[in-house]
Amino acid sequence: MLTIAANDKKKKIATPAAAPERTVLANSNDTLSYAAGMSQTNGLIPYLTSQLKVDTAYMADFIAGFKEAMNKTEDPSYNAHAAGIEIAKMLKERLFPGIENELKGSPESLVREKFVEGFVAALKKDTSIYNQQTSASYFEARMKANHEAKQERLYGANREAGKKFLAENAKKEGVVTTPSGLQYKILTKGTGPIPTASQEVKVKYEGKLLDGTVFDSSYKRSDPITKFRCNQVIKGWTEALTMMPVGSTWELYIPYELAYGDADQGKIKPYSMLIFKVELVGIEGLEPEKPAEPAKPAPVKAAPKKVAKKK
Repeated sequence: MLTIAANDKKKKIATPAAAPERTVLANSNDTLSYAAGMSQTNGLIPYLTSQLKVDTAYMADFIAGFKEAMNKTEDPSYNAHAAGIEIAKMLKERLFPGIENELKGSPESLVREKFVEGFVAALKKDTSIYNQQTSASYFEARMKANHEAKQERLYGANREAGKKFLAENAKKEGVVTTPSGLQYKILTKGTGPIPTASQEVKVKYEGKLLDGTVFDSSYKRSDPITKFRCNQVIKGWTEALTMMPVGSTWELYIPYELAYGDADQGKIKPYSMLIFKVELVGIEGLEPEKPAEPAKPAPVKAAPKKVAKKK
């Protein structure tokens, strides 16, 4: 008996799996409802795994949470708790990483713990350090300062190279510098009308960086003529176009302040001065003036024939 008992202790006794709850569909309403619920799960598992990052190994926990939420939809305490979870998820997955990314490469960075403390303080109306307005003003100012410091470190050399070029270019024959800092050189002098800022113009153009890289050219397109309103382009273009007679071809030297400033435009990096060749082909809606036709000479009248008199 002792031997048998000892052997029994060594054996693992399997715990029978709990039998699944048996669903009873008593009538057509039950059947319709059951089918409706099941049909609405189409595509849910891929959504849970890809969008909500739910591990299917924890599906039982998901189901428990789902049932709890479904049974407490009228409970204000539970709804507030669930909303807190949703907002926390939004902060962790979108807002916090978004600000972190903006600050990447700048002198300052985010501390997650303090970020959460500031967020909670606002919800509690705790103004011992900041109120809503002062915190927003400080945050905006620091983000701007960090952005400028980052841009200066990465692209400050672009600005200095542009300034040096413009200073030397201004001394060259034929180059005109306007009060705004725009420089231009007339390659072909047109004699047509000059567009206003609100008029749509037809142009051909090529844009280059200071190192000669062509970043855009209408000449490379099947139709080289581009149309736009004069006030829908960068400031340097608007100023030049509203001084150019139709038929003109100018070379523009545009400082970064009149171009894209400190914005990154892909091939055009922050603080980049730009060089454009621009042909003003025409103004939309205005037909080019036809040259005056030469006056036709007056017809020459034939001299009357002399009639011979009969003798």
